[in-house]
Amino acid sequence: MNRILVPTDFSEQAENALKVAAMLAKSHDAEIYLLHMMEIPMQQIDPINAQSDVPEVLFFMKLAHKKFDDLMASDFLKGITVHETVKADITFNEIKEACKEFDIDIIIMGSHGATGIKEMFVGSNAEKVVRTSEVPVLVIKNEHESFKISDFVFASDFKNDNKETYKQAVKFAESINAKIHLLLVNTASNFLTTSEANNRIHDFISGQTFDNYTTNVYNDISVEQGILNFSKEINADLIGISTHGRQGIAHFFNGSISEDLVNHAKRPVITFRI
Repeated sequence: MNRILVPTDFSEQAENALKVAAMLAKSHDAEIYLLHMMEIPMQQIDPINAQSDVPEVLFFMKLAHKKFDDLMASDFLKGITVHETVKADITFNEIKEACKEFDIDIIIMGSHGATGIKEMFVGSNAEKVVRTSEVPVLVIKNEHESFKISDFVFASDFKNDNKETYKQAVKFAESINAKIHLLLVNTASNFLTTSEANNRIHDFISGQTFDNYTTNVYNDISVEQGILNFSKEINADLIGISTHGRQGIAHFFNGSISEDLVNHAKRPVITFRI
């Protein structure tokens, strides 16, 4: 973990994410790329001159830089290399392109969490970031005085197309010295016996050298409810899920799981692209 991208709109939620990014940056000697998606009333601006000296652009650019300067003065960023990046267009493609441009390892972003994934900052584009990002996305809901991850739930159906995301999860767990709790949620509509479920999990992880894990089969009325309940029972610090980029977060695993998991989880959630 060398380069962390933190999109910001300078909200409280975005600052919570930046504080977590700062903690991880200090522990991994990483750099932060702070990206502000600047909303400019482009309908009032000649698109040919949008990046030149149009007064409206200059005003918004100066305002963004002032907010950056104020944020950079925060004590929690002292001793960390932070790169200021301002994009004059609120599109998820800007974030995706920034990941490629700066060789980003992880995106850390804030979320309101109460009224749906579309309330993640930068409006509805946050869902598109999760959906299209080729690097892990860590979603932060609340302020953390310390970000110590000991117990990390990785929920999956443990089918072959999730193996690559498990490798990503293991890499992340190793970087933060966390134990992974492998979780398969059993539901009435997609039931496996305990033996079948355990065999599927063990077949899935066969050949892996990572050994700091537990295997868990949990029965519940829905997959997302099972993930939430199990995570609460073990007081997990983090929930990890896989996402299908072509379909969005509502289609992780191999089915259609509602966005309620991200909306309702009170703990951080990290997504890995299949």
